[in-house]
Amino acid sequence: TIGTGNIVGVATAIVSGGPGAIFWMWVMALLGMMTSFSENVLGVYYRRKNEKGEWSGGAMYYLTDGLGAKKGCKQLGKVLAVLFACFCILASFGIGNMSQVNSIVGSLNDAIDAFIPAAEGERKLLNFIFGLVIAGLIGVILFGGIKRIGAVAEKLVPVMSILYIIFAFVVIFGHAGNIGPAFAKIFRTAFTPKALGGAASGIALKQTIVWGLRRSAFSNEAGLGSTPHAHAMAKVKHPHEQGVVAMTGVFIDTFVVLTLNALVIISTLYTEGGPLHECGAAAASTTLGKANLAQTAFGTVFGESAGNMFVAVCLFFFAFSTILSWNLFGKINMTYLFGKKSVIVYTILALIFIFLGTMMANDLVWELSDMFNNLMVIPNVIALFALTSHVVKHSHT
Repeated sequence: TIGTGNIVGVATAIVSGGPGAIFWMWVMALLGMMTSFSENVLGVYYRRKNEKGEWSGGAMYYLTDGLGAKKGCKQLGKVLAVLFACFCILASFGIGNMSQVNSIVGSLNDAIDAFIPAAEGERKLLNFIFGLVIAGLIGVILFGGIKRIGAVAEKLVPVMSILYIIFAFVVIFGHAGNIGPAFAKIFRTAFTPKALGGAASGIALKQTIVWGLRRSAFSNEAGLGSTPHAHAMAKVKHPHEQGVVAMTGVFIDTFVVLTLNALVIISTLYTEGGPLHECGAAAASTTLGKANLAQTAFGTVFGESAGNMFVAVCLFFFAFSTILSWNLFGKINMTYLFGKKSVIVYTILALIFIFLGTMMANDLVWELSDMFNNLMVIPNVIALFALTSHVVKHSHT
């Protein structure tokens, strides 16, 4: 779950909803820890073994075998399972491919501009080249099979996460005097965001809450029904064991990595003396872009060029591993719907969307990703409510 949501996602939330959006990301994460526990308990309990003896799971299975086993719900369970599988495939093209590669390209462009400013035509050519290279790298891994996907992802993420956390602490303690004001700004603007007054105050508050909730879901994926695909593969005796692991993942994702990145941005840019101290969300979006907010913040300690390059490299590996994971989710759902032979078709489509993500506007990519995510949530939440008793039953040894 550690990916662009922790860097670009948190920056987008702050730019669009102000620092107070972080408070609502925390609120969403607290609720998300419960939903993540529930969906992964169900995911492990209702998982199946494929012809190779490997575990395969996901929301479509607990919709079919869990909800579908309830009296009068057999057809409903099957219909919702098919809908979820379709929505998950679409979401994999959005959150899993386009938004990730779009963030990679955006950060790489900003890093290059720190050394050699590029004209608009040159930037488009660079995006085209980046798209081909990234799609090629992903293609080599995807056609290598699921085990190769896991082998690559499990080596990339821990190393880059640790490096990012260390460097984030360096920046935060480099502005140690702003840590208290940064937290104060988060809590203060969570309920009273800066606005012109009157109706605008209500609109600003709504934006703060909405963007906090949206980016929290994008970051930790709790409630989407996506993480059970991965957790179902775990070698555990009891479903609740993996539910706890999943819940812990949401905590680390949001309350550790995301919060550190938020403090990096707010303590350097939004507190007294920072370039965005007196800016509202709308003004901030015209001052600094969503993609390079973290790069600018890291640059206050490490220098503009080094800050841009470090974030670009970290973002590349985070996004790269997220692309691999989501393509695994897409393959599982494609196989559920159309059989194993359809995986090749899915992989080709995924590579096309990866390339398109490098050429599309940033805002459009994120809007499409949010829409596909929201569609996934609907059948998954219905299952979580309907199968609450099953979660309770299987939450004990």
